[in-house]
Amino acid sequence: MTNENEPLENESLDASKEEVLEGTLETGAQDGELDTQVEGEPASELEALQKQLESAEKKAAENWETALRAQAETDNVRKRAVKDVESAHKYSVEKLVNEFLPVKDSLELGINAAETADVANMVEGMELTLKTFTTALEKCGVEILDPTGEKFNPEHHQAMTMVESPDVESGMVIDVMQKGYLLKDRLIRPAMVIVSK
Repeated sequence: MTNENEPLENESLDASKEEVLEGTLETGAQDGELDTQVEGEPASELEALQKQLESAEKKAAENWETALRAQAETDNVRKRAVKDVESAHKYSVEKLVNEFLPVKDSLELGINAAETADVANMVEGMELTLKTFTTALEKCGVEILDPTGEKFNPEHHQAMTMVESPDVESGMVIDVMQKGYLLKDRLIRPAMVIVSK
């Protein structure tokens, strides 16, 4: 009986093996589809990442070009500024020289005229030269300080001496021994003055 049942058991075992095997093959086919899908996804992701990398590299190259251009422009601006400053220092007195040339011309004419001119003409020539010189100073931004009759200002005046004066109140400038000069609000030389006590 055991022998007769054996082939039946073997047959049923073989049949179940076949069923299991068929099921495994079907499952394997389904898994293969899944594997293909899984493998396909990384490929498309890889392509997307590759495109992103190319885009980032292109953008980085553009930014590098922009940075190089900006640096070159900055260098050019710096070089121009240095050149402008050097030029300003070199030719800063050009305006002053142009204003003083007429004064020199006037003095030369006065010296030539001194040989034949009388004293009155000499005085007139010197007055004209002084006027030309004063105009030149004013054009350069120089202001003359002549504080006669003004209140003493220690920022612009230098007291040489103090004198008692009954007609003038204390602290007033009685006389100017030497005029002072301002250059655009900066004191170049204080006026030397006599002040009342």
